[in-house]
Amino acid sequence: MKKCIILVVACLFSCQQPHQANVANENNVIEAENLHPGTKSWLIKVPERECKAPDHEFCRRPQIEGYCSQTSYFTGDTLKIFTSTDSPSEYAIDIYRMGYYGGAGGRLMKSINPLQGKKQIVPVAGKNNLIECNWDIAYKMVIPDDWTSGVYLGKLTTKPDSSQAYITFIIKDQRKAEIMFQCSDLTWQAYNRWPYWHSMYDEGQVPWVNTNGARISFDRPYGIYVNRLPMDFNPLTNGSGEFLMWEFPLAYWLEKEGYDVTYTSNIDTHADPEGLLRTSAFLSVGHDEYWTPTMYENVKQARDRGVNLLFLSGNSMDGTVYLDASYNGNAHRITGRLPQRDFDNEQELMGASSHGVGYSDFVCRETEHWVYEGTGLKDGDIIEALVGWEYHGYPLKNDTSLVVLGRSKIEPNKFRDPDAPDHAATLYETPSGSFVFNAGTCFWSLPLSNPPGHQNPVCNQGDLGSMVIDFNKGDPRIQQITKNLLHRAISKVP
Repeated sequence: MKKCIILVVACLFSCQQPHQANVANENNVIEAENLHPGTKSWLIKVPERECKAPDHEFCRRPQIEGYCSQTSYFTGDTLKIFTSTDSPSEYAIDIYRMGYYGGAGGRLMKSINPLQGKKQIVPVAGKNNLIECNWDIAYKMVIPDDWTSGVYLGKLTTKPDSSQAYITFIIKDQRKAEIMFQCSDLTWQAYNRWPYWHSMYDEGQVPWVNTNGARISFDRPYGIYVNRLPMDFNPLTNGSGEFLMWEFPLAYWLEKEGYDVTYTSNIDTHADPEGLLRTSAFLSVGHDEYWTPTMYENVKQARDRGVNLLFLSGNSMDGTVYLDASYNGNAHRITGRLPQRDFDNEQELMGASSHGVGYSDFVCRETEHWVYEGTGLKDGDIIEALVGWEYHGYPLKNDTSLVVLGRSKIEPNKFRDPDAPDHAATLYETPSGSFVFNAGTCFWSLPLSNPPGHQNPVCNQGDLGSMVIDFNKGDPRIQQITKNLLHRAISKVP
């Protein structure tokens, strides 16, 4: 791999047709949902600017901000939205469901306009750097029965100056579906520095302390993602957590291909073990770093009861966290590190171990395996720059069924020792008949699609330079591998 590779190479052959299992299936709610007209009006504009301490480098945007009362809702639940404007002003909320929609990426579900904004109090940080907002409700509504499971963004726009931000929530359901898409909301919150230096990596408003002391709350807006890795300034993170950075390219592609997918949150994985059994394939996506031990056990039990697990992610199941109730008794609204900090057995579930920053090509192995069917890939072929920003690798699960489908050396970088463990992509089978695939990279979803608003990551080496890794052209090989995995998971092919 050339240093901080610039380009993911596209294959010479064309992609297969979209997923065929449900083309004529009138019961596929995702296909029906995507027949609705889409729009790109969900995109927000947030200019980059610098600011002085104590704010973070990309600055809080207090002109308008908001959050929701829960991470996820069923239809029929009451959605409560809390907003603050820096000065009294009118504003609008436009709620969009995120999907494919003919390439537009979103569907307008509801417009609420006008609303009168007011400045709400930012609490003084309590013990362990904890900030819990106790804002007045700005708007509430019962979620309609015909709103399909998915990730929803509320676009907040002020009337005087068109300042913009998102609120984010998930609509879940209880139906049987092919695929369960787990959003990584515990990790989104772990890196949320709103209003400044109040993430799981900050204590006493001091950045990058990274001990066990910080407690963080979901009762606050998501600020702009300020970690220089894996990308520089990303305006669409103002209120959306990490969903648009990592997860949306996969959701967009799945819905484009016609897969029957239902959406859920880390917190639902923790709280609803039986719900995991509704689907054939459970997806861990993107940057899925923080799990509770209960999540681990629930997913393990789902695997042992026949659910296939696909870790299309990197650095997953790395940090151990707890969930506590909020100031007003609402469950699962505060999180923080457990004393042991890290899982020491993640490879027993994922097949490989979780590691931090590591860039590399993906080097193919065992290409006669069904995972590689239709790709044209041979042993030793590389898929450039696919491994990053964080990854999975050795040591691996001790299992006779485990196959190493990719292995590569991690290039030297300022965050890793020269002898960093190798990257590994793995697959193993279970006595229940399920399989567990581990791609071992946060970047897996990025060459699947290029939705509106997509921003490429960077290989940031500080003084050594920062270079863009270009996934815009996509990669039919990754698309085909993903189709092979999903087909096997959904079809129960022996």
